[in-house]
Amino acid sequence: MNGVIPLCKPKGLTSHDCVVQIRKILKTKKVGHTGTLDPEAEGVLPICVGKATKIASLLTEQEKEYDAEISLGKQTTTEDQVGEVVLEESVNTSLTLTDCQHALTMFQGTIEQTPPMYSAVKVNGKKLYEYAREGQVIDRPSRKVNIHDISMLSDKLSWYNHDDVRFSFKVLCSSGTYIRTLCVDIGKYLGYPAHMTHLIRTRAGSFHLSDTVSLSELEYIEADEVHTKIKTMSEALQLPVYTVSPDVEYRFKHGQVLDIPTDLNTASMVKVLNQSDELIAIYQMHPTKDGKMKPFKVFQ
Repeated sequence: MNGVIPLCKPKGLTSHDCVVQIRKILKTKKVGHTGTLDPEAEGVLPICVGKATKIASLLTEQEKEYDAEISLGKQTTTEDQVGEVVLEESVNTSLTLTDCQHALTMFQGTIEQTPPMYSAVKVNGKKLYEYAREGQVIDRPSRKVNIHDISMLSDKLSWYNHDDVRFSFKVLCSSGTYIRTLCVDIGKYLGYPAHMTHLIRTRAGSFHLSDTVSLSELEYIEADEVHTKIKTMSEALQLPVYTVSPDVEYRFKHGQVLDIPTDLNTASMVKVLNQSDELIAIYQMHPTKDGKMKPFKVFQ
């Protein structure tokens, strides 16, 4: 079985938990996820099965879309609702939805983020959350991420308390963006401590929430119907297509360095399909040989 399952990850499970369950359901060990989704978050988590594990890194790098809720008034250790409160401040009643809308626009484009201590980012070979659980706070290198689009979802502010004022927003961003950290930074711009109270990933690359299947659905579906829930590797990859004829197919399957076709000169990477629309390889432009392309992945 080879392909990508567009899983709807439930709250309370880690991405690895989902991988373990799918291994049991499908009775196969060759299963991997395409990037961590926080345990308290839910939504689209593409799971690679069989040969599709070879393209997991490419799927991880694809853009993501989220619906998030932010609470102004408190900052927590984990930057979300499960952490301990470390800073608290009353929100001024003069704050308006327009003020918050303006704050969102300030984060569109390329921004810098410092990964939260409770994250899987490694520093000196050790995951940040491991340092955090030991009570250590260490310097973390900031990195640039891209906020392609960010917009308000709420039509009013929700005043639960003087230190709990919430609104929801939608964000389309590059891989590696921490929405928890984005919430904290939006709060800072508005002048208040903040944390994230809800997160759902609505899209990951080519997979939308409407495409997903739950773990319970996978568990009880008939064995011969599982394939209907799995997308092919080609469907999962958002790359230009290059279809080859049978007489040259073997050259791609054997990973030969080849001339770049004239219609692919602007593409840095392409998915190579045979006449049956099967993915046989992924090719990229050669870094040192002009006019040539080389294999990134070959699927035998």
